[in-house]
Amino acid sequence: MKNSIIKKIAKEENISYSSLIKKIQEGKVVIVKNKKRKVKPLAIGEGLRVKINTNIGASPLNPEIGDEIKKLKVAEEAGTDSVMDLSIGENIKKIRKLVLKNSSVIVGTVPIYEAAVRAEKKYGSFEKMKYTDILEVIEEQAEQGVDFFTIHAGVTKDIIKNKELKNRKGGIVSRGGAIISRWIIVNDKENPLFEYFEEILEIAKKYEVVLSLGDGLRPGAIADSLDFFQVAELLNLGKLVQRARKKGVGVIVEGPGHVPINQIEANIRLEKEICKQAPFYVLGPLVTDIALGFDHISSAIGASLASLYGADFLCVVTPKEHLGHPGVEDIKQGVISARIAAHSVDLIRNSKTRRADDIISFFRKRREWDKQIDSTIYPEEAKKIMKRLKLSNVCTMCGKYCSLKIMEKCPLI
Repeated sequence: MKNSIIKKIAKEENISYSSLIKKIQEGKVVIVKNKKRKVKPLAIGEGLRVKINTNIGASPLNPEIGDEIKKLKVAEEAGTDSVMDLSIGENIKKIRKLVLKNSSVIVGTVPIYEAAVRAEKKYGSFEKMKYTDILEVIEEQAEQGVDFFTIHAGVTKDIIKNKELKNRKGGIVSRGGAIISRWIIVNDKENPLFEYFEEILEIAKKYEVVLSLGDGLRPGAIADSLDFFQVAELLNLGKLVQRARKKGVGVIVEGPGHVPINQIEANIRLEKEICKQAPFYVLGPLVTDIALGFDHISSAIGASLASLYGADFLCVVTPKEHLGHPGVEDIKQGVISARIAAHSVDLIRNSKTRRADDIISFFRKRREWDKQIDSTIYPEEAKKIMKRLKLSNVCTMCGKYCSLKIMEKCPLI
């Protein structure tokens, strides 16, 4: 990575150049960008602004390509820092090509999805998938320009063969984790992503792709948080982090999942300790299992705390989580919720971020609606409300009894 790029990132992140370089060298910060893509690099890690990823992608029941490009655009408009194309079913390569072409942010994928779909067509079942099939997909996607990969290399045979797995309340909720686990059990062989990790590192290094070590055994229920399977996989990921760093490959670690609010700090500290301060990418965490239709709120609560304790990268959770394939509006609501969570921590980390809150407070006190709205996290939504309410010098909550107006000309002030 060129020094000029690092200096630009340091300025944007309000961190010294020397400090940023040191964190990159230590693996506490990664710069994400495939060398074949012309896209703004994304810095993720310790002491930087909390970043946000949005998952898009077609499913077998929702294969419409155009919808995914609409989701990409609304995610960008709402302020996402990256997207992941998680398409399965038909047209995987075509959708990824369009996403890479149309995205102004970095793009990630989960290669095992395409490898499984291809194996289904080639052999009649993904259970017959070979390690060469997986490496072929990884190489092709890297060549195409994908910036980061989720690799479920920490799910190993010794963990999956543990009979206690059947007693897990939430089971295996990771799609990639489930594909790999099923393959291991049926073939009675080691996870090829683990066994051939060195070959994957070679590809990643060649294209400067960052590896996101997937949490295939993340807790999908509050009751499973910090259970044997989550922690056993995390211990494997800690070793894989070291191997990636020795190879000169940037690496981040994915985390839970469903976590009770009093265990979020422990989850973050455990990952940072075991994985030697590698950037932590969390899905949520969701702090309750009962928020169907409102999981973006449950996630935002967990994400705020996770960020406070050291999470670096948040995965958007939409209102449709656990219910179905998200639509464009779901993506927008999920991104906004995640941005609020990230900002709640950024404003105490970074004086530059705090200015936005100070500006909006200044205009709020004076009831200057247009200037206040222009400073908000998603102005379009506030403008819709303002137009509907036809706001004047006071809002419709208090009218002439507006607290700010009452005190405005008070002689004691």
